[in-house]
Amino acid sequence: MSSTHTPFPARIELTGEGLVLRDWTETDVPAMPDLFDHPDIAYWTPIVSPFDGTAAATRLERARQLRAEGATILLAITVDGQAPLGEVMLRRLPDGAEIGYAVGPAHRGQGLAVRAVRLMAGYAFEELGVEQVVLELEAENAASVAVATKAGFTLLDVPLIEGEEKGRPYVLQTWGLKRAS
Repeated sequence: MSSTHTPFPARIELTGEGLVLRDWTETDVPAMPDLFDHPDIAYWTPIVSPFDGTAAATRLERARQLRAEGATILLAITVDGQAPLGEVMLRRLPDGAEIGYAVGPAHRGQGLAVRAVRLMAGYAFEELGVEQVVLELEAENAASVAVATKAGFTLLDVPLIEGEEKGRPYVLQTWGLKRAS
């Protein structure tokens, strides 16, 4: 681990924007398939599909491993610290941090992603000291473009990111939000 990165705390709970972002726990595993086993999530995210109980247990273990490695945190999006409604991710980058998210289909249209992104961006600025956070998303993903815009991000003039995930080619735009001066 780079000496410029302090380890993530063993437990994280972020509150604000009417949300509580918290660590995933074993009690969340039964709820995770309802959140992540959906065609939209399978198409737009790298989350495994189909997403069943085994995939949920594997994701919980992976979240803990990523935290221990010090580069990435995955937190459950909740309104009260209880039932998970989605997930928000923060990954350290050499020049800032990247945020990603997925909201369960039954919980969309409540501004959860926008609020979770803003809350996580605040954490990156205040606790990690980064100057910029980014979202990497496909231009055709209208819902994610709307989240980026509503959360205050602007499209950056940087090269597109091309790749393939689950046998599908993708082209990602990079949207950025700078720390307020």
